Amino acid sequence: MIINSENLNNEKKCLLFINGNPPENFPNLENYGLICGTDGAFHYLKKMNFPLEKLDFISGDFDSVSDEILRQAQNDEFEIIFTPDQDKTDFEKALEIIQEKGFSKVDVFGGSGGEMDHFLGNLTVAFKFKNKIEITFFDEFSQYFFIPKNFIIKNVNGKLVSLYPFPIAENVTTKGLNWILDNENLTMISKIGTRNFAVEDEISIEYEKGDLLLFIGK
Repeated sequence: MIINSENLNNEKKCLLFINGNPPENFPNLENYGLICGTDGAFHYLKKMNFPLEKLDFISGDFDSVSDEILRQAQNDEFEIIFTPDQDKTDFEKALEIIQEKGFSKVDVFGGSGGEMDHFLGNLTVAFKFKNKIEITFFDEFSQYFFIPKNFIIKNVNGKLVSLYPFPIAENVTTKGLNWILDNENLTMISKIGTRNFAVEDEISIEYEKGDLLLFIGK
């Protein structure tokens, strides 16, 4: 899948695991310049035999990690970063560390599934960081991310495409979708743009005001 937007560049990305549903498969680790996780994700990484030597750091308040696991982690070659601030989620604190390390692209696994308040919280954190870090979530159904005002994505013919206003997106125009939007407004409480699909290899989305969360099905 090829993505083009006004923001994207070719710098190396960060891979972040957080405490939702574990990925079915791990992505190619060679595509990432930084690999990390929150303490909640550390449980499934160990259970799935993730190569811990590939981790750069694990961060969090470590309220969900036993002392035994913490002692084991200290013997591995990755950094343990204690972030006790209870006014922020472990996901938000991990993004702050990633930004401090100079990365502005992050692929996130484990952002959905489990308790739904966590999922909504993760979307809210991503919205907060959308102008600082390009965050793409991956789960067993789709990838999803906030898009800029002018956006093109290729190699999507036949794929599910959902547009979700957050909370509004005004004057939305699309090309390449089965149900076309032509200068229409989307809002959480009226019309949303979910469960559409691409009928062309390339689709484009433009809007003038607000924010859009885009879901691309597998």
